[in-house]
Amino acid sequence: MLIKKHKYLLCPLLLLICSCGGQTTNQETTADTATYYTTADYAAVRKIDAHVHIRTTDTTLVHIAREDNFRLLTIVVDEEPGMEAQEQFAIQQKTQFPQYVSFATTFSVDGWNNRDWSSKTIDKLKMSIDKGAIAVKIYKNIGMDLKDTKGHFVMIDNPRFDEVLDFLTKAEIPVIGHLGEPKDCWLPLDQMQMNSNRKYYTRHPEYHMFAHPDHPSYEEQMAARDHMLEKHPGLRFVGAHLGSLEWNTDTLAMHLDKLPNMAVDMAARISDLQFLAMKDWQKVHDFFIRYQDRLLYGTDRITDDSKPSAEAGKFIHEAWLRDWAFLATGDTLHSSSFEGKFTGLKLPKSVIDKIYRKNAEAWFKGLNIQ
Repeated sequence: MLIKKHKYLLCPLLLLICSCGGQTTNQETTADTATYYTTADYAAVRKIDAHVHIRTTDTTLVHIAREDNFRLLTIVVDEEPGMEAQEQFAIQQKTQFPQYVSFATTFSVDGWNNRDWSSKTIDKLKMSIDKGAIAVKIYKNIGMDLKDTKGHFVMIDNPRFDEVLDFLTKAEIPVIGHLGEPKDCWLPLDQMQMNSNRKYYTRHPEYHMFAHPDHPSYEEQMAARDHMLEKHPGLRFVGAHLGSLEWNTDTLAMHLDKLPNMAVDMAARISDLQFLAMKDWQKVHDFFIRYQDRLLYGTDRITDDSKPSAEAGKFIHEAWLRDWAFLATGDTLHSSSFEGKFTGLKLPKSVIDKIYRKNAEAWFKGLNIQ
């Protein structure tokens, strides 16, 4: 699809500096500029969105990413429109924009109870890696849908996954794990913390675990994930969506301390961090400083043919700007996910650079370098 290149202009920041002792004020302003980014710096800073889903041949998202100085990691998932179609979209975009698009593949659990499932899965992964995949996604259907021949739910620490995980470890291919769900998933709709979660589980009742008490608990999901990582200490693992530990930075910190081979991305969970910052800004700020090497920026944005490309591009650009304001500035902000105002974290430049780029390059070794 031929598109016009869209331009989005940032409004410049107007700084009103009141000075009784002008020299001191100028020195403070210069020091602040040297330490922190501003809204005006957004487009100049190299960034990576390490969690998107490109499900179209339309190139709007990549054009917006180029203008906003983003590279993209598009992730194939075991859901509609199907893994093969998603991988073809990813390869097409990567071929057209090799310096801006990388992709992660996934595997099917169809036939998991067959003896040859592991060998067939490894063969499929080898083919995807040969085509350019730099990571592998593990999806929440493991632990929530998949059952063995006895009707028991299969968790990710099941020994039958070991052969595949050993292969990925030896091949130095990292895993992106969407295992479990946010803690809201186990609550009634009217008790959920996030409006976005309430909307999602209204649309997807099959994954609303409060309505399925026979399924594994939240605690069982987290324990299985942790046990898998303990069994495979050489596996590089990025827990999608803050590793389903979005509800408490202390708990997330405890897991990161226990599991040195685990990082987390923020995809679709930045609003949770904003909610926590509204309650205790200092705790969230200090968490980012302490774990600055383990946090990756990502959005979970999906681009397909369900919306006009210009509308989708504008939405994604504005979402990227909102996230930048939260992470890089001290602005007063609000979110559609919950009621109330919160203050941006105003993280130092060195931390912003890690979250937005350097950590993704470290955990996903195959990312293209501009």
